Amino acid sequence: MTSPPPRGLQGAYLLGERAVQDELRGRLLDVASQLLVTSGPESLSMRRIAAEAGCSTTVIYTMFGSKEGLAEALYLEGFERFRRRLEAVPARKNALEHLTALGPAYREAALSEPGYYALMFERAIPGFVPSERARTLARAALNVLDRVIADCISAGYIVPTQPRKIADALWAAAQGAISLERAGHLRDSRTYDAVTYATISRYLAKRPRPRTPSPL
Repeated sequence: MTSPPPRGLQGAYLLGERAVQDELRGRLLDVASQLLVTSGPESLSMRRIAAEAGCSTTVIYTMFGSKEGLAEALYLEGFERFRRRLEAVPARKNALEHLTALGPAYREAALSEPGYYALMFERAIPGFVPSERARTLARAALNVLDRVIADCISAGYIVPTQPRKIADALWAAAQGAISLERAGHLRDSRTYDAVTYATISRYLAKRPRPRTPSPL
C-alpha cells in the first residue's frame, strides 16, 4: 500500500513530481502505440520512442525496465482505457438498459484505440506474451460487465448463473464482430449489435422485458 505524501511544501512538490511522471509515462505509451499502428512493431525501439517523445532512452528504461516491460505496460494501459470508457457509461435505473448501453461504449473503445487494440487482442508485437499477472489485471479491467450482469440477475432479467460466464460469452461475441469490422469485412455496427443481442438473449429470463438492441 502506497503511503500518503508528506504534508506542506514537500508534499506539494512530491505530488507535482508524480503528476509530471504520470504525464510523461502516458506520452511515452501513446507514442509507442502510434508507432505500432503507423510503422509496425519493428519501430518500437527505445531510441525511436525516445526521439518521438522528446526524452532520453534512460528515462524509458527507468520507467519500463526493458522492451518487454514497455510492451506489458502498453497491454495494461489498453485495458485500463477500456475500463475507463465502460465505467464512464452512466448507470441506469434499469440494469438491463445499463448493460445495453455498455455495448456501444465497448465498440467505440476498440475502434478508437487501434494501437492498443492490436496489442491487446491481435499479438501485434511478435514474441510478446503478457504475464499471468497482466492477464489477471486485464480481465479485472472489464469487471464492470460482471457487476452489471449481476444486477440484471438480481432484478430478474437474466437467469441465475455465474455473471462472469455471461460476461465472457458477450466478450467473445463482441470481439468476433469487432475483429471482422477492423479487417474491413463489416461496414457498420449492425452485425455487432445482432451478435451481442443474440448472446444476451440466450440468458434472458422468460418475462416481459424492454427492447435491448445492442447489449455488449
